[in-house]
Amino acid sequence: MLKQFVMGLAVVGGLSGGALVLSSTALSSKAFAQEPKSGGVVNAVIQPEPPGLMMGIVQNGPTQMVSGNIYEGLLRYGPKLEPLPGLAESWSVSEDGKIYSFKLRKGVTWHDSKPFTAADVVFSIEFLKQTHARARGNLAQLDQVETPDDSTVVFTLKQPFGPFLGIFEVGSMPMIPKHIYEGTDFKTNPANNTPIGTGPFMFKEWQKGSFIRLVKNPNYYIKGKPNLDEIYWHVIPDAAARSVAFETGKVDVLPGGSVENFDVPRLSKLKNVCVTGAGWEFFSPHSWLWLNNRSGPTANKKFRQAVMFAIDRNFAKDVIWNGLGKVATGPSGSSIKYYTDAVSKYDFNPAKAKALLKEAGYNGEKVRLLPLPYGETWQRWAEAVKQNLQDVGINIEMVATDVPGWNQKTADWDYDMAFTYLYQYGDPALGVGRNYVSSQITKGSPFNNVEGYSNPEIDQLFADGAVAFPDSKRAEIYTKAQKILTDDVPVAWLLELQFPTITRCNVKNLVTTAIGVNDGFRDAWIEK
Repeated sequence: MLKQFVMGLAVVGGLSGGALVLSSTALSSKAFAQEPKSGGVVNAVIQPEPPGLMMGIVQNGPTQMVSGNIYEGLLRYGPKLEPLPGLAESWSVSEDGKIYSFKLRKGVTWHDSKPFTAADVVFSIEFLKQTHARARGNLAQLDQVETPDDSTVVFTLKQPFGPFLGIFEVGSMPMIPKHIYEGTDFKTNPANNTPIGTGPFMFKEWQKGSFIRLVKNPNYYIKGKPNLDEIYWHVIPDAAARSVAFETGKVDVLPGGSVENFDVPRLSKLKNVCVTGAGWEFFSPHSWLWLNNRSGPTANKKFRQAVMFAIDRNFAKDVIWNGLGKVATGPSGSSIKYYTDAVSKYDFNPAKAKALLKEAGYNGEKVRLLPLPYGETWQRWAEAVKQNLQDVGINIEMVATDVPGWNQKTADWDYDMAFTYLYQYGDPALGVGRNYVSSQITKGSPFNNVEGYSNPEIDQLFADGAVAFPDSKRAEIYTKAQKILTDDVPVAWLLELQFPTITRCNVKNLVTTAIGVNDGFRDAWIEK
């Protein structure tokens, strides 16, 4: 018997109820009751310029932000990570949690007018297994995919995989046109330069170093959508110049991370400006210090616990991040499934830090700290943490690098402490376990178990948690894992980050889903 989850075609509108709104003009509920107006052009910033737009091959943040409006996934996700219709209009899950059936929307076409069918879904799965590391991991439990007809896709799993319904977001599993890529070298296919999706906007033009232009898809399958005629994504390398471009009216949208945090309060006070922290719920960006567990002082658990007590994380939130975000309590962000705060607590306590350093036998050895080279906000944060650690007697040497250098040093484990932040993707099996299980200790990636933490019990808990059924069993397993990890402190958790999206208040309905701007332009409109 199938447990049916049939979703209507209406997409939830408005901002997340938990959204932080800082503006001189409040985002009122009346805005969402208004009738959307058609037409108009939105100018947005994209920072940095994406290396490519073919979403199946390039997965970095700027690519997802632009191309999430060109490509689509089978599902979208609301602010509480609830699945919503995408290219699939309904879906069902078997009682044993192993069979997922999707009914595709009918009448959907690619931007070149060819029909989108179940065959494209099957092809996309095979494509992404070769090109998309995260999709490959997400599909590890997949046994087979069947297509009873052109508008039905049935996934059968080897065993239950709790987060399976959460892997169909556009950045995690974009649908790829079979008729363009089948039988070609995926990475050198000329279509990579002129991406073709099913989304509300079509690729039109890219002037490198200047702008990317998307235009309305006139044949989009949702009647009346999109409302906008065009989107210009402007490439402006200098952060101060991005702020000026917004102030002077050249751009209407500053996506999260576009400007330095210290500019946010000033920009938010401008007339007709709205600011929100919503639209990051799916990613749940989590920041921490990698602590090298292999050698040196950071290999000692008491030293690592001392680091947690030494860092003033509330100061970082209130002063460096202007009140945006939350102090992290452990490996999981509070917006993802199975989070618990019933774990070891690390308040700012320099005296406790000094006592633990003494217990650890720390004798003033040099400890290298690697800042994240992502602009002045991160540099200020590194200076503050350096001061915190020096205040309790840790001998810190700051090691400056550029982005390639940071990637190289962390991937090669050439550091003692290093700033980072990673996305969590709504479920611990998708975005948390990878940073703590020993199978992910491999040189060459700055995004896996870079700290070198190894604990067979944690390995088993994350293995069991991914396939446990039902959800109550998964919650029990992940609660236990969080308790163990917060005691061991393999890394020093800092903040659950929140990146404010800054817009003109007459740009309506842009942030309505858990990935915000990345798929938000479908429903956006301009009040004239």
